[in-house]
Amino acid sequence: MKVLGIDTGAAAGSAAIMQDDVLVSEVLLTSRRTHSGRIMKAIDMVLSMAELKPSDLDGFAVAIGPGSFTGLRIGISTVKGLAFSAEKPVASVTTLDALAGQFPCSHALICPILNAGKGDVYTASYRADKSGSVRRTGDYTVISPLDLTDRISEPCLFAGDGVKTYSSVIKENLGSLALFPTPFLNSIRASAVACIGMKRLRKHEADDLKNIVPFYIRPSDAEIIRNGN
Repeated sequence: MKVLGIDTGAAAGSAAIMQDDVLVSEVLLTSRRTHSGRIMKAIDMVLSMAELKPSDLDGFAVAIGPGSFTGLRIGISTVKGLAFSAEKPVASVTTLDALAGQFPCSHALICPILNAGKGDVYTASYRADKSGSVRRTGDYTVISPLDLTDRISEPCLFAGDGVKTYSSVIKENLGSLALFPTPFLNSIRASAVACIGMKRLRKHEADDLKNIVPFYIRPSDAEIIRNGN
């Protein structure tokens, strides 16, 4: 099965093609330009490197958040357009699931943390089993790093863009229980999105295109203003 995955929920977006368990091509985006001006170029690059056309794919996977409100909408709209044109299925993947899925060999609790603004992080708890599958063990939530550490009493691997911002607070409260990966692993990889999406597509769990929307956990500032809250 050949699946193209993309993530546009963070500054370092990416696109990748997985064929079964093999990474065929991947492009990481680190410039400060908006995703609208570069995600299609990244998709064209990974397709070209893999010598594939959208019609050659078996499906698509897209990260739906939490993350940048604007970036998520761009990524979702892009994949919807490609999937509709190629008549291929799409599987949505949360960014937290994708980030946690990059650590299948972790013996510690896994807590991806993404900057949520206002001093908070988006997070959920995960564990990797002996087969290398990473499963969520807690609800998706938005919480302060201090309150998060108060809930942890065992070794925990923290990963994500929230590490750069809050690692000192986490280490101060958890000491040696706080574990951190090599910095480049704090970026969400489209290959991880594609892997999780592929598992869903194999189980015939594709999403209806009209139901694929950004997953924010909490409403955006624009929604709060619009609703008068």
